[in-house]
Amino acid sequence: MKRVATALAGIFLIAGCAIQNVRSGNLEKVAPESVGLSSSRLELAGRAMEEAIADGTIPGGVLAVVRHGKIAWLEAYGNRSVVPQTEPMTTETMFDLASCSKCVGTTLSFMQLVEQGKVRLTDNVSLYIPDFKPWTDPQTGEKVEITVRDLLTHSSGIDPYLSVKNMTERFGGNCPDSLMRVIATEAGRNFRPGTDFMYSCLNFVTLQNILQNVTGERLCDYAQENIFDALALTHTCYFPLDGKPSCGHAGLLAECCAPTEVQEDGLPLVAAVHDPIARVLNSGNSGNAGVFSNAEDLCRIAACLLNGGTVDGKRILSPATVRMMFTVPEENDPAVGRALGWDCSSSHSGLKGDLLSRDNSFMHTGYTGPSIVMDLDNDLAVIILAHRVHPTDKGSVGRLRARIANIVAGAITE
Repeated sequence: MKRVATALAGIFLIAGCAIQNVRSGNLEKVAPESVGLSSSRLELAGRAMEEAIADGTIPGGVLAVVRHGKIAWLEAYGNRSVVPQTEPMTTETMFDLASCSKCVGTTLSFMQLVEQGKVRLTDNVSLYIPDFKPWTDPQTGEKVEITVRDLLTHSSGIDPYLSVKNMTERFGGNCPDSLMRVIATEAGRNFRPGTDFMYSCLNFVTLQNILQNVTGERLCDYAQENIFDALALTHTCYFPLDGKPSCGHAGLLAECCAPTEVQEDGLPLVAAVHDPIARVLNSGNSGNAGVFSNAEDLCRIAACLLNGGTVDGKRILSPATVRMMFTVPEENDPAVGRALGWDCSSSHSGLKGDLLSRDNSFMHTGYTGPSIVMDLDNDLAVIILAHRVHPTDKGSVGRLRARIANIVAGAITE
């Protein structure tokens, strides 16, 4: 994939993003107190971001808080780039969402298929992917089919990832059909479906292929039209290098993107997805990663979901579908703890902190640093956009995420 020239003047980058930001449909920005939040408490969250920048955990980031359908906090901190030059962070900056793509791209698209009657959660994956191998009991030889629900809840038992190096040696790059064939016929099945939790990017590559087989469209195209454009999002897409003609400013989105990891040539990836499966094997159109977005667009998605699938008269899902999506399936072992595409109480869910609703808050994170947490009981969303992999892939933002979740929960005054 092409690389964006990184020597552009900072003022031009900011101006390009500003042009993109001239649009209708933004959520209203209000004082925190008007929606039952304490400004002074939220400032503590900003300090936590600044501390993470000072200790080198992240070069910069954007923090946003949504309550009652309005943006109560939207602030940028630190720098969007430190290699090859330093550029300041802005609230318009777009980030590689990494695995947050699973929920805002793949899951929201897939739930539309469910409510349209095109796919059922109980359908066997083999109905859509020929020769998709079941789990086989090593003791009895019993074969158990993997279902769509198993994929969405990471309870399929399919291997978490695969070797991109081995795949490229066998098939070369850009080999989506070979990737799906390997997942279907070769990837490990580690336990009886529905009985345990194993987070797997391969689950969501499989969901991508089911969607594409059912709709006849690429996931990136389906999500763009039916989710991102339907919600009037103009800083959200799979291919920022290609621009978004629908927003009238094609080519400028790439200039809004924060860089990620420095590559062998000494330059960072910019506007090209960091995840190797998505970038190398799926060429950016991938169910596990590939979406780029900014804080304000993610605020709009969160407000839509907290409001039962609609915002400003634009509906992407029915209330019944949203309720189902945010329900931990009773059919699964309680140890799984995952709703459909979102985490509720799995072993990964500690990142949503200690004070938010235990059973009615949902989250997702991305490898590069972003996270989204929604608390349905408090009608609240916390969005952290950070690129911890810039300039190098090191450090962890796990504790930062949990600290900020606690601070925001503690800022509720109602």
